[in-house]
Amino acid sequence: MDVGCGTGALVDRLRRAGATVVGLDADATMTAATAARFAGDPGVTARQGRFEDVPADGSFDVVTMVASLHHMDLEPALRHAAGVLAPGGRLLVVGLARIGAPRDLAVDLVSSFANPVVGMVKHPRPVRGVADSDPADDGPPMPVRSARETYGEVRETARRVLPGARFRRRLFFRYTLEWTRPATAPVAQ
Repeated sequence: MDVGCGTGALVDRLRRAGATVVGLDADATMTAATAARFAGDPGVTARQGRFEDVPADGSFDVVTMVASLHHMDLEPALRHAAGVLAPGGRLLVVGLARIGAPRDLAVDLVSSFANPVVGMVKHPRPVRGVADSDPADDGPPMPVRSARETYGEVRETARRVLPGARFRRRLFFRYTLEWTRPATAPVAQ
């Protein structure tokens, strides 16, 4: 399941890797864009709804969240993700957080200078036409929300709620969070 699937960019990559994918988004416009993009593909289901309303029945092998966790209440969302995952299932997050410590500011300052350089390397010429661009880039605008928690708060909450979670601060104003649900041990409630 890709939570906050937007127009389906990650859904597409997961599908190309052979996965059966559920794209979930609370925004009706985003869900419609994903549904249209994968119309007729039996391996993709686009669902509109809140992640909190997905049954916590351990039915998903992987849950991904790219820039969507900060749209939810952090601790309940992490607890819910643990319940949605099957034993041995993986939670993979690329998230956004607020600056809360001098180290965070230092990393973001480096990102401020590196971000345009990487952008120029990846896209040396402006994209001129639809045929030259990613179809996901031409869709409706993504819903935006500022992060509430700091990097430190996200890290500590994840470690408390998801024992063994691996949190990494990244360049470009992001962090990654990886967690595998234990195969036999119950999840902390």
